[in-house]
This record gives sequence, structure tokens and C-alpha cells, in this order.
Amino acid sequence: MVKCLKIDLSIDPKETSIIIYDFIKTYIKNSGCKGVIVGLSGGIDSAVTAILCKNILGKKNTNCVFLPDDATPKSDIKHIDVIVKNFDLNCEKKNIDDYLKNIDSVFIKRSNNFALANVKARLRMLIIYEYANMINNIVCGTSNKSELLIGYFTKYGDGGVDIMPIGDLYKSQVLELAKYLEIPKEIINKPPSAGLLKDQTDEGELKISYKNLDLILAGLEKKIDLLKISKIAKVKISDIQRIKNMRIKSQHKRRSPLILKLGLRTPGLDWRSPIQLG
Repeated sequence: MVKCLKIDLSIDPKETSIIIYDFIKTYIKNSGCKGVIVGLSGGIDSAVTAILCKNILGKKNTNCVFLPDDATPKSDIKHIDVIVKNFDLNCEKKNIDDYLKNIDSVFIKRSNNFALANVKARLRMLIIYEYANMINNIVCGTSNKSELLIGYFTKYGDGGVDIMPIGDLYKSQVLELAKYLEIPKEIINKPPSAGLLKDQTDEGELKISYKNLDLILAGLEKKIDLLKISKIAKVKISDIQRIKNMRIKSQHKRRSPLILKLGLRTPGLDWRSPIQLG
């Protein structure tokens, strides 16, 4: 029989917050920039990220942006106001539907839903970076570890950022931080959604709950045998293999473009600088 193991995903939210505060503060100081821009979505990840940034950098140096379109869930539009009001955040809002229509006219081929969803994410990246350049800010990403490991983000879209403070926290752990930060339950309990397509939910698209996904990924991270992971997460071996394959196939999304090594020391490979000093 397989022994009953446990994969512990619990964190100390206070200690984790302190580490994240130090990371954000140090990076901003070394970058020579004034603050950060955070793209708010109405969901947990962006809310946690924005609140953490504001707590350490202050309201003046934490600038949020909300860029909805016709596929943005009404609940997200409502929850943006709740987050901004409850946590006293600066937030600029701008609907991007007109921009999307103009972009569609110059496409080489007519977009399908999948391609258009990625275009939306990349358009938001362009708008946010233009804003960041104008006010000497860096762009703070909101992706979590669960999304990053399986490639559930848009390359050069929501993945096009300068730092990712919660990028090494699984979705389950981000939820712990959200509770610690006292984010309203209506936002915490809302089904996660990228909001790129109408009626889309993360778990529906991924065909797995974040709870099980996190257990699978944490099991793979700890190099636990697949059979043991299946017992712990109560999932099929085929589900684990599917997630494992998603991680392998999306490797290109988590790294800079691969450079052919020709010289003695190659950028991004063996000629690298520390991410942060001090």
C-alpha cells in the first residue's frame, strides 16, 4: 500500500508579506524608479499584489490600472471599486474595446477567440508600459506560481512585466495572503477568471480545480512519485501527466528568448547579474 502522505502548502502570511515587502522595496530602490504600476483585474492575485505594493511603497507610489472590455465580467467591474475603496488605491480606468476594433483591422488573418484573447492581454501590456514610462514606474506583475508553471498566461501580455512579487506562491497560498490582508470574502470566493473571453473561468478552462492543481505541482516540485501524488490529490495519473506536459511545453514562456551560445559568456546563460543587490 501507498503510505498516506501530505503535501503542506500552508504559509506564514505575515512572514511571507515581510519578505515580499523587502523584495519590492529593494527592487524599486535599485531600479531608480519612483514606484510601480499594477494592472488590476478585479480578482485575488492583482488585489493582493496591489495591496502589498501600497503597504510598502505608499499610495502615491502605487498606481493601478483597470482596462476592461466587453468580455470583462460584471463582478470584476464591481469588485474593482470595492478593492480601490477599501484599500484606498490610486486607479485609472479605461475601456479598450475601441482599441481592439482598430487593431483587428490590421491583422493579417481574422482572429479566432484564442488569438484575440492573447491580443487583449498584449494590448493591456502596451498601455500599461506606456503609462509606466511616462511616470517613471516599473510594471509589477500579478501572476501566481500555479499559472506560471503551466503557462496559463500570455507571453508578452500579462507575462510582460518587470517583477512578479507573488510568482513563487501557489494560488492556494495567495488565498491565504488575501485572507490575511482582509480582502472581502465576495472577492476571495469568486471563481477565478482571466476575463479574456465571456463566461470563462480558469478552472473550467484548465479542467481542474486550483486545489488539485496546486497539490499536483507541489508534488512534482518535491519530486514525489506520481502514484503518491494521485493518492494525495485524489486525481488520476493521466491528470498529473497532463499537468506535467503543460509545464514542459510552456517552458519557453518562462524564460528569455533562447540565445545560441557562440561566445565565452552568453547573456542570460552564464553572464548574468544578480536580480537584486543589498
